[in-house]
Amino acid sequence: MGLTLNAAAFRAWTQLCAGALSSARAEIDALNVFPVPDSDTGTNAYLTFVSGDDAVQAQPQDAGFDELVKAYVDGLLTGAKGNTGVILSQLVRACFADLSIRREVSAADVAQAFVAASDAAWAAVGAPVEGTILSVAKAAAAGATEAAEAGVDGRTVFARAARAAREALARTPEQMDLLRRSGVVDAGGRALVVVLDATEQALTGRVPEQVSAHVPQPIPVTGDDLSADGPSYEVMYLLEADDDRIPELRSALMALGDSLVVVGGERLWNVHVHVDDVGAAIEVGIAAGRPYRIAVTHFADQVARGPRLDRVVIAATTGTGLTGLCREVGAHTLEFSREQPLTVAEMSASLREAGAGEIIVLPNNIRYIRQFEAAAQAARQDGIRVAVIPTHAQVQGLAALAVHDPGLGFDEVVVAMSSAAAHTQHGAVTFATEPGITMAGPVGPGDVLGVVMGDFAVIGHEVLEVAYGVIDRILSPAAEMVTVVLGDGADPQHADAIGEYLRVSRPDVDLVVYEGGQENYPLFIAVE
Repeated sequence: MGLTLNAAAFRAWTQLCAGALSSARAEIDALNVFPVPDSDTGTNAYLTFVSGDDAVQAQPQDAGFDELVKAYVDGLLTGAKGNTGVILSQLVRACFADLSIRREVSAADVAQAFVAASDAAWAAVGAPVEGTILSVAKAAAAGATEAAEAGVDGRTVFARAARAAREALARTPEQMDLLRRSGVVDAGGRALVVVLDATEQALTGRVPEQVSAHVPQPIPVTGDDLSADGPSYEVMYLLEADDDRIPELRSALMALGDSLVVVGGERLWNVHVHVDDVGAAIEVGIAAGRPYRIAVTHFADQVARGPRLDRVVIAATTGTGLTGLCREVGAHTLEFSREQPLTVAEMSASLREAGAGEIIVLPNNIRYIRQFEAAAQAARQDGIRVAVIPTHAQVQGLAALAVHDPGLGFDEVVVAMSSAAAHTQHGAVTFATEPGITMAGPVGPGDVLGVVMGDFAVIGHEVLEVAYGVIDRILSPAAEMVTVVLGDGADPQHADAIGEYLRVSRPDVDLVVYEGGQENYPLFIAVE
C-alpha cells in the first residue's frame, strides 16, 4: 500500500514539524557542542522550519500540493539559520524533489527519497564528519532501503527509517570524541530526529519512542577556544548564481575556513561557512554571483559581549489607532493583519535592528509568543537581554506599556509589565463568517460573537448585547477601569452606550475609550 499526498495534509505537517521543534528547542540548544558550542542549534532549526511553514501558510487556500512544496522548500532555503538549519533545508528539498501527488507514493519511492536526501546533504557539506546530522540521515536512508526491500508498505518504510535515525543518534557519541566527553548526542542529529518523529506521528498516529539526549553541563567557551581551534566568524548569505559557478565557490570557501555548507539550486543558494577573514568569504560570493542577506556572527562575542544600557519595547500591533497609541508611549511597533501576519524573519529582524542592549517584547497575539521567544533566544546569543511578556491580546499590551518606567532596572520593569498584563482580563466582539460550534453553542454566518480570555463565550445578534455579556463576565468586584478599543468601522455610539451601561451597573468603574482601527473586531475590551 502506498502513501497519498495532498495539500491539506502537507499544510498540517509543516505546522506539526515547527511545533515539535519549538517544544524541543531548548533541549537541542543545550546539546550544542559541535562545531561551535554556541547553544543555538535548536533555535536555528526551529526558525528554519517556521520560515518554511510561514511560506506555506501564505499560499492561497486552493494552492495545490506541488505549489505548497515549492513554497516550503524555498522558504526553508531562504530562512535557514546556522549550520544545522541549512543542512535540514537541503534534506527536505532533496526528499521532496521526486515526490508528486500525481501518483501514489510507493515504499520504493519513500526509500529513494531518503537516499536522495542523505546524498544531497553529504554533498552539500565541505568536509563531512561522522557523528553528526549527516550520520543520522545516512542511517535513516539505509533503514528505509532495507525496509523497502523487505516488501513492507510506505508508512512502515518511513517508521523503520525514523527508528534507524533514532538508533544512529544514540551512536553519535561513539563516533565523535567531543560528544562522548560531553556526554551528549549530536544536536543537529537530534533536530533531524525530532522532524522525523513528528512525520512518523503524522503518518501512523503513533508517538515514537524517544532517545535519551543526556543534556550536558555547560562547557566553558572562551574567545581563545574559538580563535585557536577554529575560525572566529560564522558567515551566511543567500546567493543568486548560476549552478556552474558553485563548484568554484565551494573550493574557494573551503580554502578560507571550515563548516562549509552550500545548498540550493536553480540559481538560488544558501551559503554557510566559518572563517577568520569575513571580507574574503563575501568576496568569493561576489565573484560567483550576487550575495544578499549577509549575516556575520563573531563567536567570541556571543559569550563575551558586554551589556548596553539602552532599552527598547517592541509591540506587535494591529490597527492604525493601536499602532499610534503604542508609538506615542515610545514603543517600536510591528504591524500585522489577518492577511499579512508577522513572520519569524520579521520578528528576528526587529530584535536584531533594535540596536538596544535590553529589549522587552509584547507579542499581543497567542500565536506569536513562541515565535518571538525563539527569535529572542537567538538575540540573547549576541549578549542582548530580551524578555518576551506573554501578552495574548492588544489590550494586555496596552496595560503593560502603561507601567513601563525607563528609570527602573530591567528585571524590575519586566516584573511590573508582566503583572499588569496578567491582571488584565480581556475580551472582544467579532462576527462569525461561517457555521460552526463554539463553547457557547452553534453559530451561523453573521452572528455576533463575544470572546472572553481567548474563548467564544457569548453569542448574539447585536454588538452591544454581546459587549454587555463580555463585560459582565470579565468585570470583577475589584475592577477599577474598563478600556474599550473601537475597531475599524465601529459605531462610535457604542462607546457612549457602554459608558451608560457601566454608570448604571458599576458607577465605581472608570471607562477609557480608544480608536484602535483593528480589523474584524469592532470592540476590544479590557478590565483592570
